Amino acid sequence: MEYISTSALANEIDINASELFEKLKSLGWIERKNDKWILTNLGEQKGGQTRSNPKFGEYIVWPENISISNGEQKDKAKLINATAIGKHFSISSQRLNLILSELGLIEKDIAAGWEITKLGKSIGGRQFEHETSGANYVLWPEGILQYKRLLEVFKESLPEQPILQKEIHISTSQIETPTINKDNFREKFEAKHRTIDGHYVRSKAEMLIDNWLYQYGLIHAYERKLPIDEDVYCDFYIPSGNGRPQAVYIEFWGLENDPKYTARKNKKIEIYKKEGLSLIELTDADLQNIDDILAKKLRQFKVPIG
Repeated sequence: MEYISTSALANEIDINASELFEKLKSLGWIERKNDKWILTNLGEQKGGQTRSNPKFGEYIVWPENISISNGEQKDKAKLINATAIGKHFSISSQRLNLILSELGLIEKDIAAGWEITKLGKSIGGRQFEHETSGANYVLWPEGILQYKRLLEVFKESLPEQPILQKEIHISTSQIETPTINKDNFREKFEAKHRTIDGHYVRSKAEMLIDNWLYQYGLIHAYERKLPIDEDVYCDFYIPSGNGRPQAVYIEFWGLENDPKYTARKNKKIEIYKKEGLSLIELTDADLQNIDDILAKKLRQFKVPIG
């Protein structure tokens, strides 16, 4: 049986944590004593437990399938962990979590462990707190084994026939992402400019940015797919790490006087805002003073610059 904190339960049922505490109080499951929430006998009968953490002290947890309306536990689809998923694809759980992070399903917090993202929640992932360490971890519905974007990572080593002979229960149709007309942009502008680190980019401006990132020792990728189901790519991608919980995306806007380009740009910016992605925008004018401007923008997202 998995247990989650009251705050995590509030997030699960999509209400404010303070509202949930008041709701549990009205049900008689918890009570307030000396500025602290205490589990009542009725709360214990409903499955609540008290846990202790060296960092956060005592707190209350509930069965992950608890129903607040009647206090009964509901049957839910089986959830599997990174170890089980990794075993399915013949890789370690550590490597699997890194892949899920690259896909934008989870994010690494050095202090709190793995935290689920908006996209991860949309495909059924659920975040839990480890009983002993207090670190976060994420469990997934079995259907993740057929998640298209995950299968793409392993497509070269997977058999041609489907892995599972059952209905896929994962759906990302709830994510309403604006459609972007590609206008054959990637075909029109060939990536023929070679950077210091071997990337081939589409313009001298992008070559300048790539070389700058390389010279400052920043791990980065060129034209990385955004962590959404639609095929939308950023210009540059800097992964999370070194105390930075989120990846950073860089877009260079080079055709400001082109109406189609401007429309495409505006739709991409909407996606970044909607998905809560960390975006740095650069223009030709910014590149005239790239050392100061890009460094300043990166530091705003806690990217260390040597």
